[in-house]
Amino acid sequence: MLRYLGKRFLLILPTIFVPLILVFLLLRLSPGDPAGMMLGDQATAEQIAALRNQLGLDQPIWIQFLLWLKGIVTLDLGNSIFFREPVMQIIPRYAGVTILLAVVALALAVLIGVSLGLVSAMNRNKPIDRGVVTAAVLGISLPEFWFALLLIFIFAVTLRWFPVAGYNPPTAGIIAFGATIFLPALALGVRQSALMTRMMRSSMLDVLNEPYITTARAQGLPESTVIGRYAMRTAAMPVITVAGLSAGYLLGGAVTIEIIFALPGLGRMLVEAVGRRDYPLVEGGVLTISLVLAVLNLVIDLIYAILDPRIRYQ
Repeated sequence: MLRYLGKRFLLILPTIFVPLILVFLLLRLSPGDPAGMMLGDQATAEQIAALRNQLGLDQPIWIQFLLWLKGIVTLDLGNSIFFREPVMQIIPRYAGVTILLAVVALALAVLIGVSLGLVSAMNRNKPIDRGVVTAAVLGISLPEFWFALLLIFIFAVTLRWFPVAGYNPPTAGIIAFGATIFLPALALGVRQSALMTRMMRSSMLDVLNEPYITTARAQGLPESTVIGRYAMRTAAMPVITVAGLSAGYLLGGAVTIEIIFALPGLGRMLVEAVGRRDYPLVEGGVLTISLVLAVLNLVIDLIYAILDPRIRYQ
């Protein structure tokens, strides 16, 4: 297991640095001057040149790359061009909102997907099965922004159960936090829950036909024990794979939801930072997302070994 963890940590490095290098090159090769954008149209050429020198943008790109690489290794991501604050102080303020949103959305997706998939598999070819399958197809087909607007109209505007937009941190209380995070998380996780429903249904139907399930039933074990102790563990493996992929999708796809619900998240911050050509802030945001995705993938791999004793990492 330790050898496997060591290999996985080595594989994490390219997962983190490849997108960072691409973002570094794309930002600096794209047209536009961040110094000129910061100072405005009234700035003189001397003022722009002085700011470019202060930001290190007048250096050759390979020197900028080496300085950027040194900053990552030493955990010095520089100062935001727009906020004039260290990036390491800005990122946590926004990343926490996005991570919480993704975690709640993933939890809702797993809860809904596993429950509906299990109910559908246990009632195969019955009306409830057909209804669940139809709902899953619709969930995959509907755009997230449309579903978000629908949730706002029904639960925020019409019923007034939730606020239309805004965000309360967990420190404001679990009720206040839940009121502002539930609808965005549901809108973000609905497509993933539909995928997990179909995956859980298909996987459970396959597992229920396995010989060891037939043997367990022949031994007189209660159906709840057969399903919960034997079938669920094996059937959950493909769902965990989907959950791992969904985690990356949720982190990357939170931009639209954050904008619709006015959440101060990392995705919204990155969009604004790209528009301002705020190099350090964009690179810091991409680094944060890459790290979170790498850790999530490692956790998913370890969960495999816990759920399926046939898997042995050497």
